[in-house]
Amino acid sequence: MAGWCLEGVTFKDADALIRISQFPFLIGRDAACDLPIASAETSRQHAVIDLDIGGCLRLTDLNSANGTFVNRAQIFGSVLLADGDVAHFGTTEFRVRHVEQNVFDALAVSDSDQTVLISRAPALSEHFVMLERQFLEMLQARAVHTALQPIVHARDGRLRAFEVLGRGQIPELPQTPIDMFVMAGRLGKEVELSEAFRWAGLTAAATFAPNATLFVNVHPREMFTEALYRSISLLRAMVPTAQIVIEIHETAVTQIADVKNMARRLQEINVQFAYDDFGAGQARLVELVDAPPHYVKFDMGLIRDIDRASPKKQQLVSQLVRIVHDVGAIALAEGVETPAEAHICAVMNFDLIQGYLVGKPVQPERGWPYPPSYVATAIGEVTTTITLPR
Repeated sequence: MAGWCLEGVTFKDADALIRISQFPFLIGRDAACDLPIASAETSRQHAVIDLDIGGCLRLTDLNSANGTFVNRAQIFGSVLLADGDVAHFGTTEFRVRHVEQNVFDALAVSDSDQTVLISRAPALSEHFVMLERQFLEMLQARAVHTALQPIVHARDGRLRAFEVLGRGQIPELPQTPIDMFVMAGRLGKEVELSEAFRWAGLTAAATFAPNATLFVNVHPREMFTEALYRSISLLRAMVPTAQIVIEIHETAVTQIADVKNMARRLQEINVQFAYDDFGAGQARLVELVDAPPHYVKFDMGLIRDIDRASPKKQQLVSQLVRIVHDVGAIALAEGVETPAEAHICAVMNFDLIQGYLVGKPVQPERGWPYPPSYVATAIGEVTTTITLPR
């Protein structure tokens, strides 16, 4: 038989699953409460949980001194609770759960452990992840959006490739990739989110850019794993006419042997790879020489305001571009936003350019603005006045 409970953390940092066995269910500092909380931040009779007429839980704040919060928003009066909601009584945190009897049998703690002791703290604790259930359901359904950003030739602005980027789709969940990966990290689901983004991107590309070169991202936690190779093989089958390029962040490159093995495995399934964010930390020149990639994407930190950089910095970037060419790779400048930056990148003999100047990320849909004939006119305007080295 299913029932409601509050999941908390004891003073021993152990999980406590506390069954709401009767209604009303009184919560407070007083030892006579159904859930006594030994915390100075909790009022003697802090809040009460009742069973609503519709079978849902209703939480009411009892004019507590330090407030009652649901999903980190303070409540005034009463609100309905749902499975997975995070509730704070003062600064003491619980998660609302609706579970089967076998869960109680496995996790229930003794009465002596049910008192949750939290030391006095100035802010709400964060033991639980809000909207965890919704996030996990999103991952299972791969309910994410994708956006494709064009990559063009540095000399004439002709379309050369797309980078596949992920976006949120569920309104109440985070929307930006950074925020989504932060939440995924708290749940240990970074790999699943990375896979969902790739799957959504290649699905869209199969319709809107089936013959394009597609740059897709890989999370460091999945690098060099068999699961990654299986995932990429499936994507290869999804879009057999596209050229897939796996982006590898330099922080994931720790052993040259791993990179060499990866290069061999990817070659077997006709997939290329790129070093991403090159120059953001260490410019891994040893790996560049010993395991040369097909592409090297220069970090936007190197490219931003490169037209106004010191001659020494410009000379350094030019030399790195030359090294990239010497190992047989293609040099790509990321984050190009101004004609002046594009001009200098062309002078430095970058092969490709990516950034808002040449095209913003767009969700593929009717009215797709990047057909195979797309040309970033801003590039042509800044390169016609200079003589480019060949």
